[in-house]
Amino acid sequence: MNQHMIAIDLDGTTLNNQSQLTHKTIQTLRLLDQMGHLVTIVTGRPYRTAKDIYAQLGIDTGLVNFNGALCHHPKHNEWIPSYHEELDKEIAFEIFANQDLLGIDVLMAEGRDQLFTTSMNLPDSPFYPKDKAKIALLSREELTYNPTALTIFCPIEDQQKIAQRLENHYGDVISVRTWGGFLPVLEIVRSGINKAVGVKRIADFYHIPKENILAFGDEDNDLEMIEYAGLGVAMNNAIPELKAIANDETNDSNNEDGLANYLIDYFQLPI
Repeated sequence: MNQHMIAIDLDGTTLNNQSQLTHKTIQTLRLLDQMGHLVTIVTGRPYRTAKDIYAQLGIDTGLVNFNGALCHHPKHNEWIPSYHEELDKEIAFEIFANQDLLGIDVLMAEGRDQLFTTSMNLPDSPFYPKDKAKIALLSREELTYNPTALTIFCPIEDQQKIAQRLENHYGDVISVRTWGGFLPVLEIVRSGINKAVGVKRIADFYHIPKENILAFGDEDNDLEMIEYAGLGVAMNNAIPELKAIANDETNDSNNEDGLANYLIDYFQLPI
């Protein structure tokens, strides 16, 4: 068998509009995994909000979180391709000190097991913990180690301006990206980090050539991954910028099993 790596974004790609996996998607990805292909979740989500999806799929592979800042295997602590690119916690404290000046409503720092935030009034979404014990107010007393990523909530019309000001100030230290969809935010990770970094790390470890990498996405944070893959596929519901650089496009949206239908046709699966 010619082994392929199938790198899948979650929100807007693998998950439907209710942030759920459909039976068809689970069946398709499990079959590909059983056939020996490498089904790899590559998401902007932290692991805490991706682990249930990983478990539902029943796959035994590594995954990439925080848009490439964390690469790990939930079942193997000493997995060789693992890496964790952190941000200097002083950046979080500096942005916090200038939050009002920058026009930021809420700033969050993603810790290893805890979310640190400048406001406990968090959006009702699958991205943030329901368990308040896993949330702490952002302060030097609470955040004592370097976080993986920062998340900024601000008016959508101010996103570009705030991102530009942060990049002008921190230059080659950080990378600022947009999460689109129903909950648009800015996310800050270490400079040079994106989803393609995680995809390449895993593919290289398993000796999977670029031409055997399929990647699926729908948003701004998928651009590098789609461009890097041998076959970069934009979802039918993807932003125009992603469709413009993709090799192909699904016929159906994420809410119509677009990912599963494409893979069934591509691999001629008996589903």
